[in-house]
Amino acid sequence: MKIVVIGGTGLIGSKTVAILRQGGHEVLAASPNSGVNTITGEGLKEALADAQVVIDLANSPSFEDKAVLEFFETSGRNLLAAEAAAGVRHHVALSIVAIDRTDNGYFRAKVAQEKLIEASGIAYTIIRSTQFLEFLRSIADSGAAGNIVRISPGLFQPIAADDVQPTLPMWRSRRRATASSRSPARNEHRSTKSSLAI
Repeated sequence: MKIVVIGGTGLIGSKTVAILRQGGHEVLAASPNSGVNTITGEGLKEALADAQVVIDLANSPSFEDKAVLEFFETSGRNLLAAEAAAGVRHHVALSIVAIDRTDNGYFRAKVAQEKLIEASGIAYTIIRSTQFLEFLRSIADSGAAGNIVRISPGLFQPIAADDVQPTLPMWRSRRRATASSRSPARNEHRSTKSSLAI
């Protein structure tokens, strides 16, 4: 089975590609560096030829509200149109838990991405994960001003990237278009401050 992993060279993508190849699948790790660009459409037709499954793990290079929304809408439209033209049978996307319960710009963009997937007519699985432990440093850095770091007192359920990527190949049990509320989060809540102290 040919599987195309969009964002296949990133944190989750590279791990997913390795697991799928170990399972005997033909896997294409697609990214702008490999000549596949979901924003411009460059290389999509060639990459998706004969693909049965696409796993979309692409992420916006900017987290600014307008830019991230434009990224996920443009990337989603281009990718899903190319999948329809190529006859891709299943679309898998990684999303975030509780994105429909906040006004955060990045989360709004992920909701827009999910809506495009749901309206595409392609069978799909959406996996909502919690925050990755690997991103804690960038969270702390974003709250830094000189020698002061401002961190939210809110609780969250962090998860290691290694715990998320095994859930991505679960499309095999899906026979029709369906959204998955599957969340690989650990059942523990931590404060951002205590997580950064680990």
